[in-house]
Amino acid sequence: MKTILLLLTGMLFATMATIPLHAANLEKATFAGGCFWCMEAPFDKLPGVISVTAGYTGGHTKNPTYKEVSAGGTGHAEAVQIVFDPARISYSALLSVFWHNIDPTVMDRQFCDVGHQYRSAVFYQGEEQHKEALRSKSELEKIKPFREPIVTEITPATTFYPAEEYHQHYYKKNPIRYHFYRSSCGRDRRLQELWGSAAGR
Repeated sequence: MKTILLLLTGMLFATMATIPLHAANLEKATFAGGCFWCMEAPFDKLPGVISVTAGYTGGHTKNPTYKEVSAGGTGHAEAVQIVFDPARISYSALLSVFWHNIDPTVMDRQFCDVGHQYRSAVFYQGEEQHKEALRSKSELEKIKPFREPIVTEITPATTFYPAEEYHQHYYKKNPIRYHFYRSSCGRDRRLQELWGSAAGR
């Protein structure tokens, strides 16, 4: 019985993967906020988010590996690509979650991770997302609780390459290592300094 259920579940996910986004009225959002392990969890729990995939984008190397990206030189950033249902959650809401889970005041780094591959960025898909991202950044500049300017990139989306399987939902697969990394990197501490009670987790 368990084997049958597993087979049926696998068939269901395979079927969902072949459904075009437009057929299901779904959209994509792509964000970079440093280590992609830490950017999956905030979006995974949101109603209306269908999937969150860790990967690489924004660079020039085709089919990059984690080793290549983390070493620098590919131009890619560690990022997450979110498939969402705009009837249940807006792109604006996703942007808000993004901002409150990054440090938008630094270039080419996030927390303890340094390098262009760890930059923060919004990779917009289409002019509507572009306008919404710019509007979101402009509004944030007016109400932000910190003095430093926002330097996060807002740039067109390019090819997104999913990361290796062991990176996908790492926070679920290796919760102890994940929380140790997150704490030792100073991520939560810095988010609290920047955003106070609105800081993401």
